[in-house]
Amino acid sequence: MSENETRSVLILGASSGFGEAAALEFARAGYDIYGVHLDRRAGLKHVEEIAAEIDSLGQSSRFFNINAASPDKRSLVLDEIAAEAPENSVRVLMHSLAFGTLRPFVAASPSDEMGPEQMDMTLTVMAHSLVYWTQGLVARDLMGKGGRIYAMTSSGGDRAIPSYGAVSAAKASLESHCRQLALELAPRGITANAIRAGVTDTPALRKIPGAEQMIEEAERLNPYHRLTTPEDVARCMVALSDERTYWMTGNTIRVDGGEDFVVSIPS
Repeated sequence: MSENETRSVLILGASSGFGEAAALEFARAGYDIYGVHLDRRAGLKHVEEIAAEIDSLGQSSRFFNINAASPDKRSLVLDEIAAEAPENSVRVLMHSLAFGTLRPFVAASPSDEMGPEQMDMTLTVMAHSLVYWTQGLVARDLMGKGGRIYAMTSSGGDRAIPSYGAVSAAKASLESHCRQLALELAPRGITANAIRAGVTDTPALRKIPGAEQMIEEAERLNPYHRLTTPEDVARCMVALSDERTYWMTGNTIRVDGGEDFVVSIPS
């Protein structure tokens, strides 16, 4: 890759947590940033701060405040990117959408249970949208050989947590989608991997019932005795985007300091 070649990252869920950290870390590595987020007016000031920091790093950014699960909005954003970005210049697609329904499948009152609309919305936003955004990038020749796709998953994808059933199903689906995309995109030279971060104190985590207990347990079990940070994950993704990682695809990669495989640590 020449020093003057344009390269960019498209981040779904770019205004906080993993997406925000990735936007800044990729900008430090010389990538321009396209960010998709959904925030009310109160959150837009922070998005402006992120954009200003990217600008201070010498990279350009464009943020789109839309519902990433809307087919019409998705097409509009991709068309706008295609109108200004060179062919195959979107080198990385990061999926970090965390918007779903936290309800039990079975409750004392049917009104408190997970319904079809909530289930479908959770799976569409947190899993299926990865496929649709990938289709849009490839169809517009925005991503080609050397492209990297990352989807943020978690250990909740293969565990049962109260009221987390729909999100757990979405994470499991997301990992499956990465494997299928890895298979189908290999002839194009595009890789797809799920990133399984350790417990990280993000706005999304704080919405899960029992989050405080999860944080305490993670700090106790992690060999480093601290939580994973969004910056830990972002730095790994930048490193994995090197052109020499072309043979690494279809994986669920743990970025957790060893937290996930530890059952207990003797006191």
